[in-house]
Amino acid sequence: MEHTQSNELIPHLFRLEFTKMTAVLSRHFGLKHIEVAEDIASETFLKATELWIAKGIPENPTAWLYTVAKNKAKDFLKRETYFKKNITHKIKLESEIQNQPEVDFTEQNINDSQLAMIFAVCNPVNSDEAQISLVLQILCGFSIEEIANAFFSNKETIKKRLLRARENLRTGQFALQQLTRDEIKSRLGIVLRTLYLLFNEGYFSASGNTLIRKDLCAEAMRLTLLLSENELTNLPEVNALLALQCFQASRFDARVNAEQEAVLFEEQDKKHWNQEMISKGNYFMGKAYPAVDLSKYHFEAGLAYWHTTEDEKKWEHILMLYNQLLVVEYSPSAALNRTFAFAQVYGNERAVEEALKLGLSTNHYYHSLLGFLYATFNKQQAICHYTKAKELTRSEMEKKQLAKAIDKLKTTEEPATQQPG
Repeated sequence: MEHTQSNELIPHLFRLEFTKMTAVLSRHFGLKHIEVAEDIASETFLKATELWIAKGIPENPTAWLYTVAKNKAKDFLKRETYFKKNITHKIKLESEIQNQPEVDFTEQNINDSQLAMIFAVCNPVNSDEAQISLVLQILCGFSIEEIANAFFSNKETIKKRLLRARENLRTGQFALQQLTRDEIKSRLGIVLRTLYLLFNEGYFSASGNTLIRKDLCAEAMRLTLLLSENELTNLPEVNALLALQCFQASRFDARVNAEQEAVLFEEQDKKHWNQEMISKGNYFMGKAYPAVDLSKYHFEAGLAYWHTTEDEKKWEHILMLYNQLLVVEYSPSAALNRTFAFAQVYGNERAVEEALKLGLSTNHYYHSLLGFLYATFNKQQAICHYTKAKELTRSEMEKKQLAKAIDKLKTTEEPATQQPG
């Protein structure tokens, strides 16, 4: 029993605590020693794996991890070879080593360290893509495969990008208080894009077999909330992103049924929508205005808001917002979702013409959308596109849902609907 509990708890804690531990240790040692911080964090979890299986889970597992990490940090500083190579020019006497402050794992320092880390990693010395990759790996705990999925890239490309970016970071600034408002402003866009990607990976779970990975969504929301609570980063676009996340998170429990199958938007039981989360979304939406320039997050938060309403004109509002969003920042997913909204306003046959203009033949959502649109008037075309979408998607959950839509079209006269996204 203990063995099973340990096997379940340690991966969970690893996802939640590894990046926090790395941020605090990196702040303590300096960003140029980030590999040391990651090694200490890894060794801490390795020790937990060995001891918890043998002796049982401690009463406070998180506190146990932090205590072990503190001790390993002390041991590391005492290792003579590293001390002579890297720290002798800063610390001259053994007594001074012993007087060094302990690693601080208080909640405030964890928050400060992560906030400092995210702005340090989002350094203009690296390209936008490299910055996002680094934050996803270092601060959010993404694997190389998950980062590759986020960028629709391959693992080798991401691995090389991360190696180059880490090397470039060694001379970068670290502490948030050392950055000017202008520097923060220049990096905030990348920070927000990263948190947006992180939330989406959890919400749509393109790389997993579950529809929603709430741990990733919660991590994105927690980090965005950190930004909103800091006076330097409590800006309209930050609050707009947080509002978007709240509106999306409000539908977590309605998006999946008891069999862990996806529930289409129009079929969701609205009693399962989290009204408290919707209220929080409205609160942060209010904080997002007035804004001099509306960001993509303002438009997407507006879209998410209208999805929570029962207004009979909501699809007209949604279509208008997608039109504006695509002017601000074009993306294939926004174009596809705009076409779905177009269908709700003008009908499926006209929407097929809009969809075909996109030409996204290698995108499984494109074929899923066409399957949905054709299902009302051309069953064979719908089956063809659903089949292609099933071939292209990497999500086992989506494969299952698409197969059900295909079977329904083949066996009934009634049109089946597989709503994209």
